[in-house]
Amino acid sequence: MSISNKIEEVTGQFDLHQKWEDRYKELINFGKQMPPLEDAQRVEKYMVKGCQSQVWLIPELRDGKIYFQGDSDALIVKGILGLLVKVYSGETPDTILKDRAEFLKDIGIYEHLSMNRTNGLASMLKTIKLYATAYKAMLESQR
Repeated sequence: MSISNKIEEVTGQFDLHQKWEDRYKELINFGKQMPPLEDAQRVEKYMVKGCQSQVWLIPELRDGKIYFQGDSDALIVKGILGLLVKVYSGETPDTILKDRAEFLKDIGIYEHLSMNRTNGLASMLKTIKLYATAYKAMLESQR
């Protein structure tokens, strides 16, 4: 599934709900769909810096695409992470780097998060882009 199809699917899920309370529940469902990480995976090198909650994001490069696993100790934050993992996992570094994450504005997430959670979301996006940049450089050096 292309990134635009994944974004369309995600925004469609949120468009089904008019009230933000229902959208919060939808966000939490994204987190519930993510399997928890093993304790051995919850290490410092995978922690997302800049989040008030503990957030781990593990990238894996396979066949030129990045696949993400993640977890958090906070339900809403895990939902935000789950949303990002759903959209960006399985994409090439170039695709990730080109996407401007406009879908987050479209679903209204910024309007309903606290300043700390908004900063955490920005940190998660930044981390995803940093992994994409690193993998892109690695792939280019192998050519």
